[in-house]
Order: sequence, then C-alpha cells, then structure tokens
Amino acid sequence: MATTTRRFGHFAFAATLLLAVGTAAAQPPAPVAIDIPAPGIVQELELRDGSRLFGRVEHVADDTVEFRTIAGATISVATRDIVSLRAAPGRVEGERFVQSDSNRTRLFFGPTARSLPRGTGYVGVYEILLPFVQVGVTDRVSIGGGTPLIFASDSSHPVWFTPKVQVYKGERVQAAVGVMHFFNIDDDGGGSLGIAYGVTTIGSDDSAISIGAGWGYTRDDDEDGGGNAAIGMIAAERRVSPRIKFITENYIFRDGALVAAGIRFIGDHLSADLGLAAPLGVDETFAFPMVNFVWTFGSGR
Repeated sequence: MATTTRRFGHFAFAATLLLAVGTAAAQPPAPVAIDIPAPGIVQELELRDGSRLFGRVEHVADDTVEFRTIAGATISVATRDIVSLRAAPGRVEGERFVQSDSNRTRLFFGPTARSLPRGTGYVGVYEILLPFVQVGVTDRVSIGGGTPLIFASDSSHPVWFTPKVQVYKGERVQAAVGVMHFFNIDDDGGGSLGIAYGVTTIGSDDSAISIGAGWGYTRDDDEDGGGNAAIGMIAAERRVSPRIKFITENYIFRDGALVAAGIRFIGDHLSADLGLAAPLGVDETFAFPMVNFVWTFGSGR
C-alpha cells in the first residue's frame, strides 16, 4: 500500500508539472495584433514560411503591412502570412540585432532578482538528471518545481518547489524574495529542508551583479527539531559576444564556500550552461562540472 501511495504521489507531481507547462504554453493562438511601435522599439516579425525579421512596422493597410528591417530594407507583407509580431527582447548594434539572454532569471543554480513575465516560463535540467519548471503567474510572481530522474532508493523521492516574488523593479536595480523548499515523499513522511532568500540584481541584462542572502533550514521527522544556517551569495554576469555570457556564482556559508564559473550559450529559446564548481574549506580540493539546459516558452519573453 505504501509503495502504491508513493507511486501515485510521483505520478501526481509529474502531472502537475505537465499541466503547468501546458497551461502556459499551449493556449489557443490569438489573432495577431498589428501595430506601429513606439520610437526605439524593435519588433520581431515571423512569417508563415518560417522567416524571421527584425525591424519595425512602418505602415498598416487593409491586408498588407510595410515592415522596415534594421538593415534599412522595406518590404510589404500580406497580413495573412504573418504568424506573430512582437517586441523583440534585445537591442540593435549597427545593423545587427542582439537577443537578450533567454534564461535571464537564473544563474547556474541560484536566482537573479529578474522576474518572468506573466504566461512565460522555462523547462530545463540541472546536471542532466535534475529537471525543473518555472512559470510566471503574474509579471512579479512565479512558481515552479522539480524532481530528480534517478533516486538513491526506492523508498525516497525528493521533490522541490520554488516560489519567487519580485518586490522591486527599477531601470537598473531589481529585488526579489523566494523559497527553495525540498522534501521527501517516502513511506515515513520524510524530512524537509530549504532556503528562504532575498536577492538584488544591479546592472543590465548583459552586465550585472547579483547579491543574495538566505536562511537555510532543515526539518527531520525522525528526530527532534532540525538545523538552521545563514548563507551568502555574490554572482556576476558579463556578455562577451552576442551568443556567449560569462557567469560566476559564489556562496559563503558557516563551514566554507563554493565557487563556480563558466559560460552560457544563448539561443532563441534554448540556453546551455557549461562550467566548473569547487568547494572551499574541505580536506581535499576538487572541482565538478556544471551542465544545464533551459528551454523558455511564452509570448511575453
């Protein structure tokens, strides 16, 4: 009976994640709104044949649109051939469009203070074996979770939830609070642990520093009480090319520290992280690789 209950919990959790992704990503397509943007806004035009153009709408007629690309060419497009038209997340450098980091709300592991717009989200994996999902409920609130693909034992199934709220958003400064809560689904109920945190990000999407502080806690159902500990984070991001960003993410806690550095490969929807992390304050120095993949979805990204 306990095994059946545990398996049902596994399936229920997986169904919840699929429902969250499906709700945000599989909405019926809405009619394409054609508008002339405000000065300084770059639009991304996607056509039925799969072409994508960056520029801005110059004129709208009954059944055609005049679109000027960032290179200066003007084309006429039939409205029936337009799949989507949206403000493009990025900037223009000369005659080239540089896309924003599609995974801007996260570092290698920890969060930045940036928020997911409503109806957008991401699905990814940490270290190949740790899948997770996060969805923007509002422009300031997101919620998500994950669970490992492989478990240490048949009687224990770790699960985590990651609610996050952005409490301040300025032009170059954002602040957010959240919780990363982990618990076990097992025959005995299991224990739980987590980190309640606050983080501030200062700078732009291309170059920023994130400073965070958290309170780690543990609760063990088999023993009295648990434990608590403070943890600090300092991280930095620097865009070094249109498709590559350097990231360093470092933690300080009571018994030592963890330093990490590497690069992010930035795609239209898919980003990939590759780096190394090393604990400090341990008897033997070693480093381990970090490999993450994240796919973003939603029209508001």
